[in-house]
Amino acid sequence: MVKHDSRTPHTPCLSDRPAPRWARRLCLLVSLSLLGSNLAACSGGRSLKHHLFGHTTPTAKANTGIVVADEPQAALIGRDVLARGGNAADAATATAFALSVTLPSRASLGGGGACLVYRPGQPAESISFLPVDGTGPSGDRPATVPMVARGLFLLNLRYGSVQLGDTIDPAITLGQQGITVSRQLAEDIAAVQGPLLSNEGMRSLFSKGDSNVAVREGDQLTQPRLTSFLSRLKLVGVGDLYTGALSDVFVTQANKAGAALTRDDLRRSLPGETSALHFTSGPYQLNFLAPPADGGLGSAVAFRQNLRAENVVSAWRRTGRTTLQEGQIFMASGQSDATGLPPLPASTSFVVRDGRGLSVACTLTENNLFGTGRLAGSTGVILAGSSRYYPRPLLSAAILDAPHKRMQAVLAASGQNDAAQAVADALRQLTQGQDIPATTGTGQLNSIICSGNACTGRAAPNGKGLSAQTTATR
Repeated sequence: MVKHDSRTPHTPCLSDRPAPRWARRLCLLVSLSLLGSNLAACSGGRSLKHHLFGHTTPTAKANTGIVVADEPQAALIGRDVLARGGNAADAATATAFALSVTLPSRASLGGGGACLVYRPGQPAESISFLPVDGTGPSGDRPATVPMVARGLFLLNLRYGSVQLGDTIDPAITLGQQGITVSRQLAEDIAAVQGPLLSNEGMRSLFSKGDSNVAVREGDQLTQPRLTSFLSRLKLVGVGDLYTGALSDVFVTQANKAGAALTRDDLRRSLPGETSALHFTSGPYQLNFLAPPADGGLGSAVAFRQNLRAENVVSAWRRTGRTTLQEGQIFMASGQSDATGLPPLPASTSFVVRDGRGLSVACTLTENNLFGTGRLAGSTGVILAGSSRYYPRPLLSAAILDAPHKRMQAVLAASGQNDAAQAVADALRQLTQGQDIPATTGTGQLNSIICSGNACTGRAAPNGKGLSAQTTATR
């Protein structure tokens, strides 16, 4: 059982004694701002999660674990969380927040994503926090509701072992002290440099001295506005963005950039959690991201029936179905659409596994490279593009488990139209006792493969990521 630090300062919200009027008002405001995320600041109860970077000592020794991500600085953040005693869900949450700073072209807090979670001996579960279109009456660059923070809150609530704020801290430090522009971010900027720098907000962020010369690999990049936004999420809570004062600020700033969002859009948009899409093949138990994240369905059918994953997803999308139950039925139908899908938006993926076997595989997207190409003003958040103008990306992840063989694989992929196929091809190779393929078209596969107690992480060979591992110290 986690013990609380006796040095925790006295808080009026948690006291049995009558509090001053100012304190009662403060508690009420905090409680209301966090209501949308089921946080009650004045409920009289304390979180049982220990502090990772605070004054208390972590309750668990450092985990042997691996983090593999498309951006090296974010992978190292996740690795450090594992080294400090956090579990795989803590490391995944920290990695995702870090990616919002180090790879904002694909993983902005303005976008969304999905995560697959597996605990040894228990059914895998899928968390979806896909971008949701705004319903505002007007806007020349419609955007989506920022779903990443709410999705990560759910991941931390259900599976994390430390305070959510502790997983945001590293991202705050990165934004404040500055990051080194990675090769992936530099290439993303170069790919859309003209239209990107034509926007004043983006130019002030991604150019040198507010010129039309974009930052390049190795340059330093600070993001003070995004740092302040992350600090607010840490101090007041994620619920503030969806039901509190920060919601009003975000909507106002986003609509100045043409987003067409409303406060009701933020309040009503919730992440979903279901069982994973799953089946058994011989000694292997296979789990996939569940609909509405339909890249997992494409990977599952492509693996089982040797069909092209994007053609499977094309047929699925034509049905208009979105649920796990419908996906399980469709998976056995063998339907495929030879026309495939239009060119799909960019995304990014990462995988995490800790020393206890808890595994997380996530994919994140903005529905377009740099989303709408605009910032939500003073928040520093890049707005994701509305699906009214961009096709939905393929978000695919899978976890293979073979207890009798003492084998496990944690996989997630990006790479537009080939993302789901990359996962399917890797699973086929693994179940045939072969190494995973180096590349599958443009698909970029991040993986962790375990045999017995030995695990190896591998960043996509055709990507620019990193596999970072930590070992327990005694």
